[in-house]
Amino acid sequence: MNFLKNIFGKKEQAIKSYGDFWDWFLKHEKEFFKVVQKGDTIHKDFFELLSPKLDEIHEGIYYLSGMLDDQTAELILTPDGAIKNIYVIEEFINAAPKIEGWTFTALKPASDIKDVSINYEGFKFNAKNLKFYPNLHKNYPDEIDLTIVYDDFTEDKKAAAANGVYIFLDNYLGELHAVTLIDNMKVVGNEGISEELIPIEKLKDYLIWREKEFVEKYEGIRHNTENDGYANFEGKRNEGGIVLALINTTILEWDKKASHPWIFIISIPFKIVDESGLPDRETYKLLDEIEDEISAELKDLEGYLNIGRETADGKREIFFACKEFRKPPKVLDTIIKKYSQTPEISYDIYKDKYWQSFRHYEQN
Repeated sequence: MNFLKNIFGKKEQAIKSYGDFWDWFLKHEKEFFKVVQKGDTIHKDFFELLSPKLDEIHEGIYYLSGMLDDQTAELILTPDGAIKNIYVIEEFINAAPKIEGWTFTALKPASDIKDVSINYEGFKFNAKNLKFYPNLHKNYPDEIDLTIVYDDFTEDKKAAAANGVYIFLDNYLGELHAVTLIDNMKVVGNEGISEELIPIEKLKDYLIWREKEFVEKYEGIRHNTENDGYANFEGKRNEGGIVLALINTTILEWDKKASHPWIFIISIPFKIVDESGLPDRETYKLLDEIEDEISAELKDLEGYLNIGRETADGKREIFFACKEFRKPPKVLDTIIKKYSQTPEISYDIYKDKYWQSFRHYEQN
């Protein structure tokens, strides 16, 4: 195709913003439409061109494409389950121009369960062979813990069965609900089950009901950390390195932890200068500077609670409990760009409604 020669044959302007990407896409959308419509060379003639451009925007953007109807091609952008990349996908799609013949979708959408049938590694997953029951915990009443019962489950292929169920739920619930509403889930066979099994088509309503109750219960709850008490922890690794931590012990006793269910952990590596594993004075100053910048953006009364920090083994970790999951990754992506000359800063965000990640500090 001549347009491929044009794309590969000259150096194109670097993609530095959502607008730059969509300007590039607009130049080639008619050719891309034909490729998607034809369907047999979509990987080579569309995805191989698309992928490096998306990587220039942000790592971890994946894609699906096909024809919605004879006149409309669809491009779906997905983080493939990575919660920290959801905000990027949503912003990216919100910045998309209106292009005749195209529709752009953020995250894999929900489908009518009658249309969901997944084939994965020799297994089939559909509404007939999947059921579920909730596991209720007295000490963790807001936890959504599910057991999915799969009729064709086998122990020797349990990983494949679990992956197939995840793919099924992505398509049935939609990606956003599949990765954010379920706290814990396991997949089992139907042998020896005594609990009442619920048809899988009722799962969507169950999750929406539980989430509505959760939101109503904790709506508007905030915590001011200004007068909280903090404790210093010091210990030693088996190999001799020192562990230093500063933890907000007041907030760990809070009875509304579930109101801030998202745990956000930032990891900043540094060069080890001696056997203690701790930074030198100049590095301490830089670490504190970065932490102060993060805290200035993630304020407690806006729903972001700084739990504390731990420094050991050439790494500082900073802990937050958050009301939501979109702003923290966006803040860190900006800070990572600013401090691009420092050792690689990384982060993770995940759901932990009862802050079990910090239980070892409560015990101490």
